[in-house]
Amino acid sequence: MKKKHDKDTSEEEKEPIRFPEDETEETPGETEGAASEEAGSESEEPSEEEKAQAELAEMKDRYMRLLAEYDNFRRRTQKEKENIYADAISEVVKEWLPLVDDIERAVASSENMDESSVEKVAEGIKLIGKQAVNVLGKLGVEEISSGEGEAFDPNLHEAVMHVEDESLPEQSIAQVFQKGYSCKGRVIRHSVVKVAN
Repeated sequence: MKKKHDKDTSEEEKEPIRFPEDETEETPGETEGAASEEAGSESEEPSEEEKAQAELAEMKDRYMRLLAEYDNFRRRTQKEKENIYADAISEVVKEWLPLVDDIERAVASSENMDESSVEKVAEGIKLIGKQAVNVLGKLGVEEISSGEGEAFDPNLHEAVMHVEDESLPEQSIAQVFQKGYSCKGRVIRHSVVKVAN
């Protein structure tokens, strides 16, 4: 009987008793694997060349975006310029249309003209001339002053002839062949004049 009891105790000694805490503990093999994984992640840091490549790719992307933005801006600006020009033309034409209508009416009435209506036609032409000056005034266009005896200014006047005239000061306007006009200080057309030496 004693022998049987001894046999039972020896079997118990061979198999160690396991507790739940023992099951959660890491085995030596598992800890080595985790350490090797950490070492591997540290060795996977990007090299200098990879960093440079990534930076270059980012710069290329930024450059392409900037280029696209500039192209869009250029197209939009061009379209705005075209619209501004078209609007300006429309405004000018709108101011001149009544004058064109009056000229057409004058031409139509001149076809049935007799000798007694010559004065009326002359009056009509004068009125059209005044209307034209008013339209120019609305658009901000002014006549360049270039009366006889005024000083010649090459910025405003264009001399096409010279004349010796003792009655006029030197380098003054003797005669105006064509009136000049300016708009807000900008010369549209120079006055064509004869200058006295």
